[in-house]
Amino acid sequence: MSITDRIKRTSAESPVYAKFCVYGQSGTGKTTLAATLPTPFVISAEGGLLSLRGADIPYVEIKTIDEMREAFVFLSSPDAAHIESVVIDSISEIAEIVLATEKARMVNGKPIDPRQAYGATQEAIVSMIRAFSGMSKHLLVIAKCEKTQDEAGRLLYQPAMVGQKLGQQLPYMFDFLFALRNEKDTEGNVVRYLQTRTDGLWQAKERGGYVAAVETPDLGEIIKKLGV
Repeated sequence: MSITDRIKRTSAESPVYAKFCVYGQSGTGKTTLAATLPTPFVISAEGGLLSLRGADIPYVEIKTIDEMREAFVFLSSPDAAHIESVVIDSISEIAEIVLATEKARMVNGKPIDPRQAYGATQEAIVSMIRAFSGMSKHLLVIAKCEKTQDEAGRLLYQPAMVGQKLGQQLPYMFDFLFALRNEKDTEGNVVRYLQTRTDGLWQAKERGGYVAAVETPDLGEIIKKLGV
């Protein structure tokens, strides 16, 4: 095949599968986003999926990194071919599990250096996200929310992760990083929405201009907008 036969147009570029990272404060309903995805399967490290009871979604609880690997093997198998979307709830909790495992590891009969534990955790989580992102399925990675304060005293919001390096790296591993927010309107009614672009306080991004700056918290509808 000649190079002229291989030339493509950037205007035709679109995601094959949607890979989302969504974070938000406790109580905003992050887990319920799973019900808006096509045929989802939930990997839960948080427990307590009562908010999804009415949706009858299959899930597995994981408490160890080995159980996480087992979930990946299952979802990569023909038995999971009917599953269109994978939900990891939450990556913040899974990172804590990995870090605890690494800290408990012994090297030459001595506890591992904490810096090595954080480094190993970073490598494990990055590899895990890349592996799940490589699946021919939509992916929703849920993260807790972390608040920091800048020099001007403003509160800044971003996905919560163990270790500063991993926290900084996480947003760059996704084309779509959304903040799920509950805010009151002028009449005092609570409005729930996805913020898709940063406003200087809440970290968010979307590549390609597929979605509006504020979206209804329905990932199925966003997937339609992406054309995948």
